[in-house]
Amino acid sequence: MARWGYCYKEVAPFSALVIVQFTEVCVNILFKEATMKGLSYYVFILYSLALSTLILLLPLPFIFRRSTGLPSLNLSILCKIFFLGLLTFSALICGYKGIEYSSPSLASAESNLAPAFIFILAVLFRMEKAALRSSSTQAKILGSIVSIAGALIVVLYKGPTVLEAASQTPSLGSLQRNWVLGGFLLAVAYILVSIWYIVLTHVMKLYPAEMVVVLLCNLCGTIIAAPVCFLAEGNLSAWKLKPDITLVAVLYSAFFSTFFSTVVHTWGLHVKGPVYVSIFKPLSIAIAAAMSVIFLGEPLYLGSVVGAVILCTGFYAVIWGKAKEEEFSDQDFDIGGIDSTPPSNSNTPFLSNVKITYNDC
Repeated sequence: MARWGYCYKEVAPFSALVIVQFTEVCVNILFKEATMKGLSYYVFILYSLALSTLILLLPLPFIFRRSTGLPSLNLSILCKIFFLGLLTFSALICGYKGIEYSSPSLASAESNLAPAFIFILAVLFRMEKAALRSSSTQAKILGSIVSIAGALIVVLYKGPTVLEAASQTPSLGSLQRNWVLGGFLLAVAYILVSIWYIVLTHVMKLYPAEMVVVLLCNLCGTIIAAPVCFLAEGNLSAWKLKPDITLVAVLYSAFFSTFFSTVVHTWGLHVKGPVYVSIFKPLSIAIAAAMSVIFLGEPLYLGSVVGAVILCTGFYAVIWGKAKEEEFSDQDFDIGGIDSTPPSNSNTPFLSNVKITYNDC
C-alpha cells in the first residue's frame, strides 16, 4: 500500500509531466514538418480547435454529474469565456506563425517568459502587490528582467553553430529576418497567453470547473476561428487533408495539446501543486532543440543555448519567488495548529493561483 502511495504521489506525477512536455514539443515539431509539406496553418488551427472541442465533449456527462454544486452560467461568465476563446485563437495565430518563421526550439525557449509576463501584468492591473522590500518580490522582478534579457539574446543573437544541420539553410539575411519576426510573434503569443491566465483565474473563481471552462473556451475559439480561417485560406483544396504527416499533425494536436495536457495538469495540480507542475517547463527547451536537429535538420546556435540558459535562470527565479510567497501565505494561516488551507477570499498572491502549463502555442 505504501509503495502504491509513493508511486501515485511521486513517480506518476513526475513521469506524466515529463511526457506532457515531450508531447507538447511534438505538436510543434509535427506542425513545422506539416507546414513544410504544404499544410496551411489556418487549416491546422481551425481543425485542431474543432477536433479538440469534440474530444472534450466525450467526458462532459461525467463532469456535469460530479459538478452538481456549480453556479449557473450567466451572461457575464459566458462573455468572459468568449474573451478566453478570442485570446486562445489570437495566441495560436501568433504562436504558430512564429514557429513557421523560426523553430520549435525558439517557441519552447520563449514559453518560459509566461511567468514573467504574468507577474508584470498582475502588478500593472493591481491584481498583485509588489512589496519591493520582500525577497520573493525582488526575486520575481529580477527573474522577469533576466527572462526577458534571455529571450532577447535567443532572438537577436545567433552566434556560431553548435550542432550542424543535415540540410542547407536559406540565405543568412532572409533567415535572420524571419527568425526575429518569429521571435516577436512568439513573444506576442505568450503575452496573450499570460492575459489568458489572468482572465482564466478570474473565471475559475466564478465557475470552478476547469474542464467545462476549457471546453467552452475551445468552442468559442472554434466559432471565432471558422470565418477568419476560411476567409484567410480561400483555396478549397487546402482544406482537404491527405493521409500523411498533415493529418497526423492535426489529430495529434487535437488530442495531446488540449485534452491530454489539461487532464494531466489538472491532476498534477491536485496531487503536487502549481510550483511542482511549473518547474518542468524548461525541460521542453532541451527536448525541442534535440528534436529540431534530428527531425527538422535545423542547426543549433550558440545564441540559442546561452539565451535559453539565461531565460531558464530567470524562470526559476520567478518560480522561487512564487514558492516563497506560498510558503509565507501558508505560515500566515497556520496559527496555533489550525488547518493551514487558506480560504477562497484570502489575499494569497495572484501568481500562486496560476499554473504555467498552457501549450507552447
